[in-house]
Amino acid sequence: MVSMFDRVADACVGGCDAPEGSALIRATFLCCAVLMFTSVAAQPLYGSEDKPVSAKAPDNKPESPGKVEVQPVARDDDIRQRIADILKATSWFGEPKVTVQEGIVFLKGTTENEESKQWAGNLAKNTEGVVAVVNQIEVAPTAVWDFDPTFQALNDLSRGFVRLLPLIVVAVVVIAISWIFARLTVYVVRRGLMGRSLSQLLREIMARAGGMVVMLAGLYLVLRIAGLTQLALTVVGGTGLIGLVLGIAFRDITENFLASLFLSLQQPFREGDLIEVASVTGYVQRLTSRTTVLMTLDGNQAQVPNSTVFKSTIRNFTSNPNRRDDFIVGIGYDDSIPFAQEVALKVLAEHPAVLNEPEPLVLVENLGSSTVDLRVYFWLDGGRHSWLKVKSSVIRFVKRAFQDSGISLPDEAREVTFPHGVPVRMIEGEGAVAPAEPAEVKPAAGPETVATKAEAGLQSEAGEIKEQARRSWTPGANLLTPSSSADTS
Repeated sequence: MVSMFDRVADACVGGCDAPEGSALIRATFLCCAVLMFTSVAAQPLYGSEDKPVSAKAPDNKPESPGKVEVQPVARDDDIRQRIADILKATSWFGEPKVTVQEGIVFLKGTTENEESKQWAGNLAKNTEGVVAVVNQIEVAPTAVWDFDPTFQALNDLSRGFVRLLPLIVVAVVVIAISWIFARLTVYVVRRGLMGRSLSQLLREIMARAGGMVVMLAGLYLVLRIAGLTQLALTVVGGTGLIGLVLGIAFRDITENFLASLFLSLQQPFREGDLIEVASVTGYVQRLTSRTTVLMTLDGNQAQVPNSTVFKSTIRNFTSNPNRRDDFIVGIGYDDSIPFAQEVALKVLAEHPAVLNEPEPLVLVENLGSSTVDLRVYFWLDGGRHSWLKVKSSVIRFVKRAFQDSGISLPDEAREVTFPHGVPVRMIEGEGAVAPAEPAEVKPAAGPETVATKAEAGLQSEAGEIKEQARRSWTPGANLLTPSSSADTS
């Protein structure tokens, strides 16, 4: 090698006879040769030992490759061969053809999409020694009935499902365990509240609320495992918002439900009680989550919304079995008021259905146009007798006593005016006597009985009405405690 550099140096200096100049030139060329050799040795060798360029991009979306080097001195044949080998390896192109002239690459062939064509152009552009790229690859039109994209999407879905299988199994296990613990919580809370003086509805709501908390905890854990932390917080924190929206949308239903809850807690009446609410009088059949079902005294079933019941005045005739009733009787102005009071009071004292405690009363109500009105007050046991029948019996007895005592019961006074007078015709002749009108035959007064056949006894009809209620179809589950008191009227 030294002799070669000597010859080169001699050729460069020509006829220079100075020995110092020749030695300096030789040293300079020697240094240049060493630097060139080191630079060449540092370059990577390409050929059969080159690492293959990955031709497959993830998710079929080709990406531009990095710098592609062929040889330190890139020749057109090496560039063409390298690019052609890579295009064939991808199998994305049909009949790929690469031509290189003076560093200009010409690409021909077919492909299925525009991304692959652009990828090939970027590949050629990034190859070492390439000056320009002429991309003449044609994109083949897609067939109308090409199901390959569909099958590819289904394939992607199946692969995604397989990847999610472990998460699905864990979620199912957590949900199942949460459901078991929720059922156990409901059972434990229900048993724990059994001995407390709470309504059935309230115990059920509290028990199911405990189970719902456990299920929400399990759902939150599943979402956290799935990496959906924000969604988990939204689900847990949005339950209150959902409840508010549902409360506004179903305001009437929610109002009746809350009213049933409060009524079951307070229990202003029990099953079988006779009450009057919202101008409806009847026996309570049941309290449901929406309505209060009553059996009226005429045998009809009435359903009153619980919100109306909760906000209305409730008259419970069963809470106190004793009940006071009254009626008005008019006597003539010529009759003695104290005497009439004593007669009526004696009737009340001797009547078997009228209570002595509280004592009955006979009071003057007012002075009418032709009568003095007396109001008769009396008490009866509503658990044993019907106030309608007892009232009928007492009125009958008072009328009979007044008639027997000579106390008049006059009708209202009426004044008749004849503007043209009343014509009178005299009948002449002796012995002419107007025919007498037949006297009105009044039935003989029979013995007074406490209850007539028409009154059908004084007992309460509560049993018959409740029997009618039992035979009737009543909707909803009962939230009330059955009444343990006797039947009332």
